[in-house]
Amino acid sequence: MTQRIPVVENILNANDHLAQENHTRLESAGVFSINLMASPGAGKTSLIEQTLPRLKDKLRIAAIDGDIATSLDSDRAAAAGALSSIQINTGGNCHLDAVMLRGALDQLQLNQYDLLLVENVGNLVCPAEFKLGTHKSVLIASIPEGDDKPYKYPGMYRGVDALIINKIDLLPYVSFRMDFFQRGVESLNPGVITFPLSCRTGEGMDAWINWLLQNSTK
Repeated sequence: MTQRIPVVENILNANDHLAQENHTRLESAGVFSINLMASPGAGKTSLIEQTLPRLKDKLRIAAIDGDIATSLDSDRAAAAGALSSIQINTGGNCHLDAVMLRGALDQLQLNQYDLLLVENVGNLVCPAEFKLGTHKSVLIASIPEGDDKPYKYPGMYRGVDALIINKIDLLPYVSFRMDFFQRGVESLNPGVITFPLSCRTGEGMDAWINWLLQNSTK
């Protein structure tokens, strides 16, 4: 009989070891780093596009974008003001891992940056299992996805340091029970810091920007 569980454990343990090396490397360079996770279309790239112009005169920012194919997201980050923007194409893998991030870090002079934004592959399952070595993990949920996602994908919501609720400008037009959604989040991740915002209108962005500034300048 094939022993699948030990193999999976070995893969995750090896990834965790490399993630710790990435973390030490970022710490030594004084770079605060964020792992942005979300389902496809929730607004990861849009958040980066709205974040960069608000911070580019205050922080030196690099972006790493993970996708199965294309460089569309890294191109958008560069256009929005990232000093460096690196694309990782996973070739089919549904998440970034510590090895992929290490390869991207090798392309950066880390001491030239204050903040690193890592955009993970759009997925609400796999990214939760693979640590990258960033300082914080941030999940972006969006109103059109529905209010049941914490209940359907508990692993993703349980492990993040901050939650962004994007596209709040659509609340008048979409059936989304905020109280139901927040109860689900609270049961999995009590007290998690939450930023309701709209990348389209800019509503709520100030709180998110202030949080990044506070963490990046410690």
